[in-house]
Amino acid sequence: MHNNKKAVSTLLPLVLASAVAMTVSQSAVAEIVLYDQDDTTFSTDGYFNTFYVHSDVERAGEQFDRKQSRVKMGFLPNWIGFNFGKQVGDLKLGGRSSFWVTINDSESNGTETGIDVRQFYATAGNEQWGEVLFGKDFGLFGRSNILLDEMLSGYGQVSDTLGLVDGGGVSFGNIGTGYPYPFPTSQITYRSPKVSGLRVAAGIMDPVDTTDDTSSTLDKAYQEAPRFETEITYEFELGGTQFYTWINGMQQSSDNTDSSIEKVDSKGLGYGVQAKMGNLSLTASGFQAEGINPFFTNNAGEALLREVDSDGYLLQGSYRFGKNRVALSYGQTQDDGNGLGGEADYETRGIALFHSINDNLTLVAELNQFEIEGKNSPALDEETRTFAVGAALSF
Repeated sequence: MHNNKKAVSTLLPLVLASAVAMTVSQSAVAEIVLYDQDDTTFSTDGYFNTFYVHSDVERAGEQFDRKQSRVKMGFLPNWIGFNFGKQVGDLKLGGRSSFWVTINDSESNGTETGIDVRQFYATAGNEQWGEVLFGKDFGLFGRSNILLDEMLSGYGQVSDTLGLVDGGGVSFGNIGTGYPYPFPTSQITYRSPKVSGLRVAAGIMDPVDTTDDTSSTLDKAYQEAPRFETEITYEFELGGTQFYTWINGMQQSSDNTDSSIEKVDSKGLGYGVQAKMGNLSLTASGFQAEGINPFFTNNAGEALLREVDSDGYLLQGSYRFGKNRVALSYGQTQDDGNGLGGEADYETRGIALFHSINDNLTLVAELNQFEIEGKNSPALDEETRTFAVGAALSF
């Protein structure tokens, strides 16, 4: 009943057809302004990337052992985004839509390139009381954990057990080995003004079913309240070092009309700190969760969740010299059984070199090693080593 492995491996090639990223951070994108008149602006931004990838897969039983070459996109999918802004009195109105595209055609989908709308929201606010966002955007729980990942524009892990080596979508980066992915969802979120480096965000999100029982046709999962998520960030400088710190969390309860199916109370906590000292950047983050899918915060694929624990952390460092940046990364998630239906540890080790040709074009080379250790089921064991080299262009 609780074996989620099939659901996850079936879902990933579909969900990840445009998954992961959140905006290399929109502030880092040099958007192109298409219109700027009468207190109204309209602009666009975009991101394109492609990698040659070679993976060496070793799994329990040896029948899946192989070396596989691919040409595909990396951890970030390709996207094009459009931004709207209008000043009306003391109220600033805005909006964003972004379309995420997979470039990975295959024998099964021909040239049916997947297009996914990851953001479609409006905002209203001013400097005095903050901003309200309503629409579809990435969640708050785990948000800064992934946005500040030093390997965000790299490649990352491609677990064969999770269907990623031959999947049509992106790689997994450090999802499942340090943080869960804060899936885009419909929401109403308030963000306070930034006061002395401190900012608070809190929102209600569309809840998800965590109490489905596929063995029964006479039950219905339901939630009396929405999912609640929040994030507090604090930026400050100390001794010439820039610090960015955060803490985020979520809470949700899911019930079922069948009284024999236990209610699932889900709660999670994420945290981290990033320190920048000249050309050196150090990042440490982590999370603790109960009743939450360790890969996806919205339980994509509707795996049968229980009130069991998962926790993880990510340690990273990077250094810039000239037009180059070298990044080192180690991440781990320990899951008591909500991910693949059995207790397992997931680990990713990576090293990457990013070389900037100019402000828009970057070349990337990366080595990655991913491992699954099944605590009670050696059949889950896997070690996959990946070499990736590619290019990313943004505007």
